[in-house]
Amino acid sequence: MKKISIVFWTTLLLITFLWFLADTLFPQPFTYFSFRQAFMQYSGLIAIAGMSLSLVLAVRPRFIEQKMDGLDKMYRLHKWLGIIVLIFAILHWWLGAGTKWMVLWGWIESTGRRMRGSQELVGPLQQWLNGQRGIAEEIGSWAFYATLLLLVIALIKKIPYRFFIKTHKILAVAYLLLVAHTIVLFKPAYWIQPVGWITILFLLAGTISAIIMLLGAIGFGRKAKGHIQSLEYYPELRVTEIVIKLEAGWAGHQAGQFVFVKTNHPEKAHPFTIASAWDPEQRLVTFITKALGDYTNTLHTLLKINDAVTIEGPYGQFVFDHKQHDQIWIGGGIGITPFIAKMKQLAQEKDRSSIGNIQLFHTTKDYNSLAIKKLTDDALAAGVHLHLFVDDKDGQLTGDRIRALVPNWQNSSIWFCGPTGFYKDLKKNFAAKGFSSSHFHHEMFDFR
Repeated sequence: MKKISIVFWTTLLLITFLWFLADTLFPQPFTYFSFRQAFMQYSGLIAIAGMSLSLVLAVRPRFIEQKMDGLDKMYRLHKWLGIIVLIFAILHWWLGAGTKWMVLWGWIESTGRRMRGSQELVGPLQQWLNGQRGIAEEIGSWAFYATLLLLVIALIKKIPYRFFIKTHKILAVAYLLLVAHTIVLFKPAYWIQPVGWITILFLLAGTISAIIMLLGAIGFGRKAKGHIQSLEYYPELRVTEIVIKLEAGWAGHQAGQFVFVKTNHPEKAHPFTIASAWDPEQRLVTFITKALGDYTNTLHTLLKINDAVTIEGPYGQFVFDHKQHDQIWIGGGIGITPFIAKMKQLAQEKDRSSIGNIQLFHTTKDYNSLAIKKLTDDALAAGVHLHLFVDDKDGQLTGDRIRALVPNWQNSSIWFCGPTGFYKDLKKNFAAKGFSSSHFHHEMFDFR
């Protein structure tokens, strides 16, 4: 979370700083309309810059994912940017449309004049741009309404994923319209200053990303085709285990990573954590999916053996790479999946000298003897100490219980995958005992 905060606030503060080098929110004489003109430029800049970066993150660039410690962290930043875009876009829209309404209602008196930019910069190109201001404002209004609706859909988790992912793509079209709006209405004097230069970079990056989205080219070069080899459903757990045989071309993955899976059904690609180690001879990948939504609820009946599948990835940096020799793994519910993949990898390794003491805690409210036997066998083969907590029988897993079972917890790294509330409670509990947050790794379940 620290990197997310750094990138988020650095971006906002840098844009703000560069804008204040070029303009001010306290123009002289200070009037409502002089402030309105300045703040509309500032709010519009924050909104379009945030939207640009958000689109860049949406196309899942590999080099950014590595710097951000995983796609799950990138998407959390994507969400924060969406919120800030929503706030500043509403302020920008209100100062534009709302002011006109207030003048019409007689709440404020119009000055009767309109600034057209710095006259010394007005050449043929700027004259032409000035002539497009009316249509640019109209385009901006409609693009704003579309963006507002799409951002609200993205932020409301109760809206089904399949509907969200389809409408979210339309955001690329709205963005391109807002780029045209920005170019026409951006203050001319800004273009020759640092704030203008960074704006050009944001617009170029966002435009390229929007085109990639519209062409359906996200993940290009990182996809592989295959077919479903086996399916197994555990009704007590509401979990489906899917084994896919991949064609040649998949470069492999690390334990703990995930991919986007697209079947031949109308549903868009869904992210699933890989629950198997990679063997280039067998070319099999396993997914263990929990029924948590409309799509995953019907997965065991929707899919059939030999169905064609396309996977995209791998993504994620939850790969158990840390300088601490000993590790504590905590898998809440379906969050056990990345640990299964790592145990299968450990079982394949002949040289065990690099493997320290690993304590795996799995907490679940549902119980299936066959699934638990598979988990126990994996732990035994990998040399991992398994601690199973079934909620109704064993009660809640807490930091105190973990520390009581792992005397060397202070010199271990913690790897957590599970519900957000559970993660926050455990991290706070360990932090209160002096455990470093840099040694507490987690995979975010939620991309929205």
